[in-house]
Amino acid sequence: MSDRSSGMAPSRVTAILGPTNTGKTHLAVERMLGHASGMIGLPLRLLAREIYERIVKQRGAAAVALITGEEKIVPPRPAYFVCTVEAMPLERQVEFLAIDEIQLVADPERGHVFTQRLLHARGRFETMFLGAGTMAPLIRALVPEAEIVTRERLSTLSYAGSKKLTRLPRRSAVVAFSTERVYAIAELLRRQRGGAAVVMGSLSPRTRNAQVELFQSGEVDFLVATDAIGMGLNMDVDHVAFAGLRKFDGTRTRWLHASEIGQIAGRAGRHLRDGTFGVTGEAEELDEDILEQVVTHRFDPVEAAEWRHGRLDFDTLPDLLRSLTVTPQRFGLRLTAQALDETLLRRFAADEDIKKIARSRGALMRLWETCQLPDFQKTTLDEHARLSKEIFTALTSRRGRLTEDWVAPRFNDLDRDDGQIDQLSARLAGVRTLAYIANRPDWMDQAQGWRDRTKALEERLSDVLHERLTARFVDRRTTALMRALNVRSDTLAGVADDGEVTVEGEVVGHLEGVHFTPDAGGSALADRALRQAATRAVGPEIARRLGKLAAEADEAFSLLPNPRSGGGDVLWKGALTARILNDDPFAPRVRLLGDLGPVPARERAQRRIEAWLASEAGRALRDLRRLRQALDTGSLTGLPRGLAFRLIEAGGVITRAEVERDLAALSQHERRTVKTFAIRVGAHSVWLPGALKPRARLLAQAFVTEAFRPGGEALLPLPSPVPSPRALSAFGRRAVGSWTAPVEALERFADLSRAAGKSALSDEALTELGWTAEQAKQVQATLRPPRADKAPRPGQPTAPPKDSPFAALAQLTQPAAPPRRKRRPRRKAATS
Repeated sequence: MSDRSSGMAPSRVTAILGPTNTGKTHLAVERMLGHASGMIGLPLRLLAREIYERIVKQRGAAAVALITGEEKIVPPRPAYFVCTVEAMPLERQVEFLAIDEIQLVADPERGHVFTQRLLHARGRFETMFLGAGTMAPLIRALVPEAEIVTRERLSTLSYAGSKKLTRLPRRSAVVAFSTERVYAIAELLRRQRGGAAVVMGSLSPRTRNAQVELFQSGEVDFLVATDAIGMGLNMDVDHVAFAGLRKFDGTRTRWLHASEIGQIAGRAGRHLRDGTFGVTGEAEELDEDILEQVVTHRFDPVEAAEWRHGRLDFDTLPDLLRSLTVTPQRFGLRLTAQALDETLLRRFAADEDIKKIARSRGALMRLWETCQLPDFQKTTLDEHARLSKEIFTALTSRRGRLTEDWVAPRFNDLDRDDGQIDQLSARLAGVRTLAYIANRPDWMDQAQGWRDRTKALEERLSDVLHERLTARFVDRRTTALMRALNVRSDTLAGVADDGEVTVEGEVVGHLEGVHFTPDAGGSALADRALRQAATRAVGPEIARRLGKLAAEADEAFSLLPNPRSGGGDVLWKGALTARILNDDPFAPRVRLLGDLGPVPARERAQRRIEAWLASEAGRALRDLRRLRQALDTGSLTGLPRGLAFRLIEAGGVITRAEVERDLAALSQHERRTVKTFAIRVGAHSVWLPGALKPRARLLAQAFVTEAFRPGGEALLPLPSPVPSPRALSAFGRRAVGSWTAPVEALERFADLSRAAGKSALSDEALTELGWTAEQAKQVQATLRPPRADKAPRPGQPTAPPKDSPFAALAQLTQPAAPPRRKRRPRRKAATS
């Protein structure tokens, strides 16, 4: 589109030059919308899509067309065209025309296209070139009529030096120059900082936009990208960190130029907000000269633009090849190096099959079009040449089109969304190739239908790829927690009826009673963020619950022995709330689970639970408590006092043989006293029946700190280590030799043994006891009464054993012995 041969007044040409963050692209869009029609060429499909969506919001979809190699959205009468530079429909007349990133005229691969637009593309009334300040001398030479306007950066860009990846500030973009390096850095940031969004030029616009939204929304604070972010992608980045300073440019691996560093680093800061840049990872510190150029935005000027003859000769294949080597006859232009399209053409020139077909002008033009097929899939030269040849052969066949038989199998191979990131990326690249072909209606039958299908498939694969990238490189829960920590006022947190705790929509744990159990974080960062966010989310709720617990009635609490570790747990309205710490039911001490909530409120709740336990012990262990009170007040004296002391120490059950002499020494009054305190004296045991009731046993078991937990009422082997008498009593048991047996079972055994006399127990009796004959024999041997020659006579007082704590007391109660009379010596009889 040139005005030099149209006879009209020349278009006003303006070059808006300056560093990044000067608002050049924004200015061009505003100027274009000030005209009745316009067209803007952009360097990336991603950027074209971004500008297209911005204009659609202002003017409506019917007024805007989007034209790229892989995508065409063209309403019936569009006023504005947003395109990639290569796809600009220059045959259309528009009032305004702009080319962005015009410094790409120096790019070895695409530069000749930008140069052609610089020299020949014009709007009817206004033309605008946007780019770096390094283009000023070259534009003056090549477009002398252009007015050059220099714009200054709106904010300051400064160097922040080298920082570790784990120490980068929030809102940082890390730039790497290979897919493998991008993935490795993103993985490290996920583990150490919660996650990162990933942006690469190979991503589809839909995937790229979804990833950028992760960063823009604050869900992640880090972005890992290739140098694609240097091409006008607008994001709220505060710091740019280079993870490397070398890149592969398609031919060789080289150091970045100062202007390239400046283009990428300039993405830090936005509008009036200052930005910083630096290096990280294995990147070396920047040279002082390069730093000065980047900070001051003064770089070496672009010396020449890549150029290719704009009017190729399609008379014969040799003529076409020769026209590609024509050198420019103008200062500031240089013949571009052999690009992929020319490489393919020279390869086909040696192919006999193609030489037979490509004899006419039309066939040569078709051949050149197929050579310009982009290599989205980054395959080998042989594979790309094979694809181009297939397309050319089909286009020059009798049908003159690619048919469904050709495209359908390729589409079906790509129509899958399983696999990981690399597989999905490869399929998307294949879809881009089919989309490029489908956007050439002169190449394919039913092109519109295939455009719709490839677009739908690209969107579906893009969404799946975004999900895979997010799942791999973003710890959503940790990032939600980190975001919650940084946004104090409107954090979305809550506790559901079932106790599920969420922060920013992510489940972070469970609240039971006043105890918050966080989910496993998976990393130190996640655990730390989880704890801080949970404290903020559930702290007020726990404080409220603690206050309510301290004022609850007794009915709200219940007790549950811990079958694993011993001791007991206190439930509040069915929720585990506290753990018993000691073994004294009448002076209980508990520990509230968890550590969240105000300390005074926790102490009040703890005292309330201890008060309930003490009152519950008084009710459930009433008989044991009466004995204890009688000892404390001194109202119980004599031998019953010693008996009571032993019962209390043992938890309510003692062996009769141990107190047999004390029992025999009891007076009638003392025997009545024993009965008054509900002490039962059996054949083999002395116990408090009230302490063996289910309620009493449940409470006593909660205060057993040992791991002894017998099951059922059977005769069981005595475990090692041997349980204490208190532990045995809590389960209504006694130790009998190498066995433990229920107290009632031993008494029943005594009754059955008396009934059997000298005979062995019958099978019915053994079945009733649940014992075997051998077990009964062993128990009988252990419980055998003392020998008759050592047993006291009936009614004869028996002295307490020497080890009895009341032996001395019993001695004092014996009547004093009468004094012994001295025997007089017998006189000897007198002898005669």
